[in-house]
Amino acid sequence: MSKSLARVAAALRAAGLADAPVEAKGEIRTAEAAAAEAGVAVDQIVKSILFQGESGLFLFLTAGGNRVDLAKAAALAGEALSRAEVEVVRRVTGFAIGGVAPLGHLTPLPGFFDPRLLEFPEVWAAAGTPRHMFRAAPRALLQATGARVADFTG
Repeated sequence: MSKSLARVAAALRAAGLADAPVEAKGEIRTAEAAAAEAGVAVDQIVKSILFQGESGLFLFLTAGGNRVDLAKAAALAGEALSRAEVEVVRRVTGFAIGGVAPLGHLTPLPGFFDPRLLEFPEVWAAAGTPRHMFRAAPRALLQATGARVADFTG
């Protein structure tokens, strides 16, 4: 088991989330591929999107079919934001793009949670690799991540 996957599995256990990560048949780097693999709607996929500001990274947990509105995201963060650089994402979270999990990061990050995710009984998220994901009740995931529900999509 990779270090990234092990860290996510440990974070899931620590948060009381019962389902362990599962391995996909192929890579699931997009919300569409993950939804097809899990047999769910695209909006049931949790995208972990990272933006960089002057004070560091901010995590936006977004429904698979939604896009982060940069102006709304910056207003929530209280500072100008830009897409986080690949190397920064890996260094701060410990995950590569395409496998960034919503929890289990090397460094705790302030996070925001798309209310669209709360409309489903279960959601699926990356588990630290481009081939692993886990499912969770959205409210349990919200609590486990410490994110704040906010409107940041457009």
